[in-house]
Amino acid sequence: MSSAEVAAPTDEVSARARRGVERITRRAQEAGKTLATAQRTVKDAALLAIAEALNSETERIVAANKRDLAAAEESGVDATMLDRLALDADRVAAIAGAVREIAALPDPVGNVITGSTLANGIRLRQVRVPMGVIGVIYEARPNVTVDIAALALKSGNAVVLRGGSAAARTNAVLSDVLRWAIASVGLPADLVSSIDEFGRDGARALMQSRDFVDLLIPRGGAELIATVVQESIVPVIETGVGNVHMFIDSSAELKTTLDLVLNSKTHRPSVCNALETLLVHEKAAKRMMTKIIAALDSAGVTIHGDVATSEFAPDGVRIRRANRRDWVKEYLGLDIAVAVVSDIEEAIEHIERYSSGHTDVIVTNDVRSADRFVAAVDSAAVGVNVSSRFTDGGQFGLGAEVGISTQKLHARGPMGLTELTTSKWIVHGEGQVRE
Repeated sequence: MSSAEVAAPTDEVSARARRGVERITRRAQEAGKTLATAQRTVKDAALLAIAEALNSETERIVAANKRDLAAAEESGVDATMLDRLALDADRVAAIAGAVREIAALPDPVGNVITGSTLANGIRLRQVRVPMGVIGVIYEARPNVTVDIAALALKSGNAVVLRGGSAAARTNAVLSDVLRWAIASVGLPADLVSSIDEFGRDGARALMQSRDFVDLLIPRGGAELIATVVQESIVPVIETGVGNVHMFIDSSAELKTTLDLVLNSKTHRPSVCNALETLLVHEKAAKRMMTKIIAALDSAGVTIHGDVATSEFAPDGVRIRRANRRDWVKEYLGLDIAVAVVSDIEEAIEHIERYSSGHTDVIVTNDVRSADRFVAAVDSAAVGVNVSSRFTDGGQFGLGAEVGISTQKLHARGPMGLTELTTSKWIVHGEGQVRE
């Protein structure tokens, strides 16, 4: 979904879209009031019903997805987007499994964050409560439809979805499955709604639905996110792009380095936690850069390197000359930017200048280097001797994620159940008056 597909700032929202989105968000708001006071057993029953429905409707889901894939291929969609769009029986089963994992997680609603008794005897408690209605605008990743709906249900929220047009058929079937499963346990089907029928006008109307939507989350490329952040009058949590860095320190071991670089870059290159920029200490480069380049090249990765990187290229391997666009780019494919740095401070400086604040990793055997990197790098996730692919709600034990926030207000990093709640203060007294 491009920014044009979300909304053009100068366009007026059609009356049909405005009325339709208001009707849907109003119903979501009413449905959310029911869910906000529901017991955990009811919410978990809905989640388990969703998992069962996904399994039983796999054939219909995959059939719709095949039609979306065929249309996307015909329109020239690249391989990265096709991979994000694709669902098969195994992926549907994995999505259903993630829903069951969410059902098994503790319910955050009602948890006491803090509490105290004042000198005058008043008892205070700050407790977690649902946000209310959450709107999500996202690109062609149909798994997001289910992940977000499941997290919203568990955390007591209604959700209004605007998916990308490339996944329209798949999302329509998934929405139908979700709504049926929710209603089967006695909860309002309007806890999950789609506004896809209203197209980009619907997205613009959702961004203007401050009376009915409490929070808006964009999930996708930089263009989509920037459009939502700039145009929405509904509060937004920004899920940023992933210009992920890995720094190979002078003390790093070859095998560990190769394993982490290849896993971070090639395990699934089309996702936001895949490695995009590799920084190598000049001492480590002398020991292992040729082997790193050879391993990346064997894995089909195109290398965009600085002058120093080119000097280590083995025979037959072409290094494309990197420029500033490469240092800031989220490739989302089998490309990587590589630079040789003089020390850890130069690596930190490079990350500070170009990182999107998503995930940055150091590979080292030096505790002082690890501590320096962790303290100095200001990203949502900072790793030491670990693949960048672990920055993920499921891997962090959150069951799934709404997205990975790279901003600093309210939520940062993978956003799970807790991040979809807010809080309220409960004040108990015995007739105290303020003097």
